[in-house]
Amino acid sequence: MLVSPRLSASRAVLLGTVAVLSFTGLGVHVLAPAQAQSPPALTVGAAPQSFADIVERVRGAVVAVKVKTLETVDADDDLQNILPQMRPGDPLERFFRRFGGEGATPFGRQQRQRSSQALGSGFIISDDGYVVTNNHVVEHASEVTIALDDGRTVSAEVVGTDQRTDLALLKIKDKGPFTHVEFARDMPRVGDWVLAVGNPFGLGGTVTAGIVSARGRDIGAGAYDDFLQIDASVNRGNSGGPTFNTRGEVVGVNTAIFSPSGGSVGIGFAIPTEVARDVVDSLRNKGSVARGWIGVQIQPITKDIADSLGAKDAKGALVSDLQSGSPAGAAGIRSGDIIVAVNNERIDGPRELARKIASIGPDKQVDLTYLRDGREQHAKVTLGTLPQENPRRAERNTGDGGAQRNALTSLGLTLAPASAIPGAGREGVVVAEVDPDGAAAQTGLKAGDVILEAGGQKVERPADVTSALANARKEGRRALLLRVKSGDSTRFVAIAPAG
Repeated sequence: MLVSPRLSASRAVLLGTVAVLSFTGLGVHVLAPAQAQSPPALTVGAAPQSFADIVERVRGAVVAVKVKTLETVDADDDLQNILPQMRPGDPLERFFRRFGGEGATPFGRQQRQRSSQALGSGFIISDDGYVVTNNHVVEHASEVTIALDDGRTVSAEVVGTDQRTDLALLKIKDKGPFTHVEFARDMPRVGDWVLAVGNPFGLGGTVTAGIVSARGRDIGAGAYDDFLQIDASVNRGNSGGPTFNTRGEVVGVNTAIFSPSGGSVGIGFAIPTEVARDVVDSLRNKGSVARGWIGVQIQPITKDIADSLGAKDAKGALVSDLQSGSPAGAAGIRSGDIIVAVNNERIDGPRELARKIASIGPDKQVDLTYLRDGREQHAKVTLGTLPQENPRRAERNTGDGGAQRNALTSLGLTLAPASAIPGAGREGVVVAEVDPDGAAAQTGLKAGDVILEAGGQKVERPADVTSALANARKEGRRALLLRVKSGDSTRFVAIAPAG
């Protein structure tokens, strides 16, 4: 795959422009042997005169991953392009039914399994043949083979995969020892030189060089996005391959590129070693990854939300809801609390909180620092195990059921009691209509949302919301905090009480 669908940019590409320089008369001086000086000692990230020594040291550990998959298809898919397009009742229909058997024509389908192949990259991390690659390379694999740098092809098995970080661990079935590489202990800095080695377009052993362009990139792949951005050229087939520093240590696992055309434009993304190392260790020891879990829904904090909750700034993660039986709930955390630190380490937002809790692991006790009513408090929370994701699609019914509505015209909002709306539940007030040009629409409120609380108080009727807005105006507050349920998720919305 190796393409991020979430990013967009200009498609402008400058091709075929070549600048030719002549050294004649330019005053270029070459040091005589007596003047030559020894180059300074190479530090990690510095550019050597040549990368050849590094490549010779690491390329034996970089492999091509070949995957065979089986998919179920219609038996007559391959005939669709050559059979005449016949209408039902055509005289030829009977012939094709008799020729191919009942269900073997466009008028009656049978299914069969068809094999396909995929290519990716990987790298060996131990002399007994453990191989790291991407989950999306081996997902749905029925057979995996490894092409080694020395020309041998060997079989491998999938030890474990982790969809959330797109990592997988394989084990070569043949006996070693195998050439292998190690993960770096130090993370690269922006501007450090790196090498990418892999199997782009099936061209094994391809080496490209560049620098680390950025760190901590969120490309919308998941809750644990923390990618290195590199400009070393990577393409389709580089998935799962390593990014090396100038010591020949792995600093990242190539997993995605931004590409309007499908080819490299110098923006690639690699899973950093600090993430990959822990995941790989867990896959090797347990075959799966167990992450810590506190059982809360969290959201970023806007300036308006921070003001309404008495927070000094918009840092931290706002608890919008707690899951049933959650460790956080058992420790006293409530909806509306702002988690600002884990084990006294401050956090900037929800993504950082999720990563910290996940990395600590299940059954560990952590100290959560949170804000409630503008004051810092602490809670000891024993982490649970993050359950497997089971997304559900919520059905929304916005019919009024004959309910009497209350129009908050100043905000462009029309409300109705939830108990009067079929499928809305028994708690709160349903947003029946939203004026797209009104103030409420600008906060993200939409028809079908259920307002559960206003200003920290439960609401049962539209009048409760009207009253809370009036009180906020009297008290001179800049925003009123609403707790809103949308489908299966709950969040907070700050709305200005119009005068």
